[in-house]
Amino acid sequence: MENVEHPLLNWIPNKLVETDGNIYFEWIYLGDKRYVDPFFDETLMKCKVHYNNSTRYKVVSSVENLIDWSAELVCVELKSLLFHVSRCGSTMMTQSLAISLQNIVVSEAPIIDQIIRSDFFDLDKKREVIKSVIALLGQKRFSEEKNLIVKLDSWHIFQIDQLRSIFPELPFVLLYRNPIEVLQSHAKLKGMHMVPNLLPASVFGISDEEIEVISFQQYGVVVLEKYFQAYLDFYGTDKNVVMYNYEEGMKSILERFLSFIDADYFVEEVDQMCERLTRHSKKGDVTFKGDSFTDDVLVIDLTKGNSLYEKLNSSMAKSLVTNIT
Repeated sequence: MENVEHPLLNWIPNKLVETDGNIYFEWIYLGDKRYVDPFFDETLMKCKVHYNNSTRYKVVSSVENLIDWSAELVCVELKSLLFHVSRCGSTMMTQSLAISLQNIVVSEAPIIDQIIRSDFFDLDKKREVIKSVIALLGQKRFSEEKNLIVKLDSWHIFQIDQLRSIFPELPFVLLYRNPIEVLQSHAKLKGMHMVPNLLPASVFGISDEEIEVISFQQYGVVVLEKYFQAYLDFYGTDKNVVMYNYEEGMKSILERFLSFIDADYFVEEVDQMCERLTRHSKKGDVTFKGDSFTDDVLVIDLTKGNSLYEKLNSSMAKSLVTNIT
């Protein structure tokens, strides 16, 4: 089935607007644009020049409209949610997956983050809206499309229990990396979650008491510690989750992931996805030669971060042994 005649074909919600106690969604027209950019907001920027998006009028809907419409469109099957600690190969992985025309890959869609962090919904309504928006982002627009894969923002790990309640049977994936390498990458160009006050510290479970004594340099370490602990907590209790360490190599991770989500690909598609791994995650025309870090010494205490990292490795090793036996 396809959405050939549906009036919402190629329209998706892209912004949650809260004003004077009212909530509505703005929509954007995609035209023939696929989600092939490293990040979803890059695709949205390219779509804004389309005539349907450049007029003075905005297409908007109520929350209930959005929920109802999500049930009308033909959507592809959601195959997995990807969680990551940032700078751990997640963008390289999604860019590789996007090579296959069978895949719809949504990478850090701002609207998902808006909904997750919004205080305007009760818990049940928020779950319903998240499910509806993800379905709309995965509407079947091209005949080849079969699989939807959603990469979340790194801090959404702290909402993983809520997301599991929405998708109880869905495969979840946790990507992580040696903490010093993550932090060296952020030392070159910091992500917003590694800078104090760009996102509320409470998003990461950092208390007011903690934030008062954490130095600017140490803040990113604490965020990473929180990520690692959340990974350990979920991985130790959930039965439908896998965890991959960047050190395994992205080709191995990709191949294991494709098996985990139970999707069928032609051999040529897998070869093309693996070939994409040889190029830079954000610059597809540049050969990837590995990360290069400066020799600058980071003035940080990684004692706890390293300990949690080793626990993650140990938990994953035990799980692999259990699965083999």
